[in-house]
Amino acid sequence: MTITETTMTTRSAEETSVKPMRISIFGLGYVGTISAVCLANEGHRVVGVDTSETKVSLIADASSPIVETDLDSNLTSAVESGALSATTDWRGAVMETDITMVCVGTPSQANGSLDLGYLTRVCEQIGTVLKDKAGRHIVLVRSTILPGTMRDRVQPLLEKASGKRAGEGFGLCFNPEFLREGSAINDFYNPPKTVIGESDKESGDIVASLYEGLDAPLIRTDIRVAEMVKYIDNCWHALKVAFGNEVGAMAKVLGLDSHQVMDIFCQDTKLNISRTYLKPGFAFGGSCLPKDLRAIVHFAKSADLDLPIFGAVLPSNELQIERGFNLVRDAGERAIGLAGLSFKAETDDLRESPLVELAERLIGKGYDLRIYDPNVSLARLTGANRDYILNHIPHISRLLVDSADELLNHAKTIVVGNNDPKVIALLGSAGPEHKVIDLVRVPEAERFEGRYEGISW
Repeated sequence: MTITETTMTTRSAEETSVKPMRISIFGLGYVGTISAVCLANEGHRVVGVDTSETKVSLIADASSPIVETDLDSNLTSAVESGALSATTDWRGAVMETDITMVCVGTPSQANGSLDLGYLTRVCEQIGTVLKDKAGRHIVLVRSTILPGTMRDRVQPLLEKASGKRAGEGFGLCFNPEFLREGSAINDFYNPPKTVIGESDKESGDIVASLYEGLDAPLIRTDIRVAEMVKYIDNCWHALKVAFGNEVGAMAKVLGLDSHQVMDIFCQDTKLNISRTYLKPGFAFGGSCLPKDLRAIVHFAKSADLDLPIFGAVLPSNELQIERGFNLVRDAGERAIGLAGLSFKAETDDLRESPLVELAERLIGKGYDLRIYDPNVSLARLTGANRDYILNHIPHISRLLVDSADELLNHAKTIVVGNNDPKVIALLGSAGPEHKVIDLVRVPEAERFEGRYEGISW
């Protein structure tokens, strides 16, 4: 659906099979106004709430309080149909609706922290109304807030003011928005995804019904996960812009067309613009990535070019190795079994393997280490890999064992370093005496409860 099609077609509740809801929206800024207009045009009865008399008057006159492509016609349609109104009477708005959507601002303070003053005040107001209101009411937060804010700030404020419990006396959900300025109307109707963090299934069902008919994945999850998704999305977008700009800086120095470079880069949707490499795990290694990053960083220095993103990647990778070592240290055992040594599963390549670096650190700190990797055997290694292990890490080669049983018999703590099927299979023979440090996210980790630790989960 294009922007034009969205703005020219108003779908009634009957046309979309959506049950009309009564919705109050606190905060008539960017997100609140867009949400109010679009939900009203979907057939819901929406009342916008704001402390600003000016904003309320503008909405009443079908005049937009913000500048946004195609908003004016949608706002006029919503107000003239009677589906959208605005008020400063927050108490009456909550009493007369079934869902309250919180879209107030959470601006940055001087030190970078969020100013939650508006959110705090609104939650206290909503809670006092819920105290006197019969029937179930859902509080739906769309304001951008850090993970844990719903649990640590919003929920306690609402519960204290209302005397009711979230998930029982009232529903509580977090529903992040993915609206871009300049295309927000189109983004509302064509979101990349719809994410709902919910306190209870009933509330989640009702909130999900608001988005019926939208062609987008619907994801219902833990409230804290939903809070974090919004931040990770925005940080990723910022990183992409900054990455593209650093590529541009390099290309300009080299006399290349940066747009041509990135156009080719973006055509790769298998590795570059894809899910590949975007799951938390252990550090990267191998014969390509570290070497190529060092070459780019060296080139930048020689060209007097500052590329902070490229320059930060290898130090970040080193920190992940340090995190892995710290997990082993904190497990408190001296007999360690490292399951996996090559830089990734089903290869015998040890060049710049982060697991080799982890083994070096463990040896250096005096741990009693044994290593099992079904793909790394001196008897089978040839060429560069055999040369590497004999000439660069002979002390590590002496710690290799030939079977999973040998590793298990030696170790008190097992470090799972790659997800080779044979490496994962050895965990089936692990006993209650074994602790597990997981660098790859092994399946069924819950059976090691109390003696399991993942590197990023």
